[in-house]
Amino acid sequence: MGDEGPMRLQDHLCFAIYAAAHAFGQAYRPHLEPHGLTYPQYLVLLQLWERDDRTVRELGDGLFLDSGTLTPMLKRMEAAGWVSRRRDPRDERVVRVTLTPRAEALRLPARAIPEALGCAAQMTEADMAPLREGLTLLATRLRGRDDEAA
Repeated sequence: MGDEGPMRLQDHLCFAIYAAAHAFGQAYRPHLEPHGLTYPQYLVLLQLWERDDRTVRELGDGLFLDSGTLTPMLKRMEAAGWVSRRRDPRDERVVRVTLTPRAEALRLPARAIPEALGCAAQMTEADMAPLREGLTLLATRLRGRDDEAA
């Protein structure tokens, strides 16, 4: 086994991605805290703004979260008035999640958040697009689904 020197944390792609994700969380905080939202809760709202009335499983699949992580978050969001949860009348085992009027009222103001983050990162949409595409491809490959579109 060769010794090429110490393994430096800064040399690992995984750490660069982790550090960027942490920085994103910090950058989103001032935009979300006034609404009482966390970043993961914002991601749930983004999915529901794309298409309302999803199952917990659909939300979990889209966010790469299991129901053990997602369900407590959805319960907190329901208690805060962001979403409603109800059993599917066709299958009582399925829980459906829908937006509330409070969440609908935030939809338009929330459209300014990505632009604010772009400004903070000093990046245009044209700068971000190839980065987003590369990271999406990387994540898809790491999940072992290179043949699927993300």
